[in-house]
Amino acid sequence: MIGGATVGVAEHGNSVELVTVAADGALIDRRRVDLTHDLPTHPYHHEGAWAVGRYLDSPWARPIALPEAIALIERVHAAAAEGAEACLAALPASVGVIAIRECPELPPTVEGRLHDNRAQTQADSVMYRMALANAATARGWRVSWYDRDRVRAEAAASLDGGDLDAVLRAMGREAGPPWQARHKLAATAALAARRS
Repeated sequence: MIGGATVGVAEHGNSVELVTVAADGALIDRRRVDLTHDLPTHPYHHEGAWAVGRYLDSPWARPIALPEAIALIERVHAAAAEGAEACLAALPASVGVIAIRECPELPPTVEGRLHDNRAQTQADSVMYRMALANAATARGWRVSWYDRDRVRAEAAASLDGGDLDAVLRAMGREAGPPWQARHKLAATAALAARRS
């Protein structure tokens, strides 16, 4: 088991739930952070898709040129990087590990991601996760990548026979409402990362 605190991340669009637990599994902090402000939250899936001709029959679609969409995506990437640095700097000084959901492999360029339908639908989420991972690495933290299908079992194993659901309920009572599925996922990831 590692020393120091671990923060688990559950992302939804440009928003992330961050749950920080101590080495002993106690809840330290819970917060929601928007990584970007006043910019589109899904530039690959919306503006980028429109630029390559997808979803143009949607009522919210608007024409956009490919260079304009790429420039917008690059601005969102930069804003996400700044937001990630700021939100991690605000966490407790004892944090040394961050648990982030695994990222699928995507084409290496923005344009390549836009022309690949699968990649285009996943690229926004990956952008935010990678912004956090890069900011954490720059802080000297270890990044622990978790698989959403295996993280519960890994968190339960980190409790050495303890009841994961009971631990999550206790955390929820301590944190206060809201304590929803995304908060539980972030807490579960933080607990699992303590052992990796």
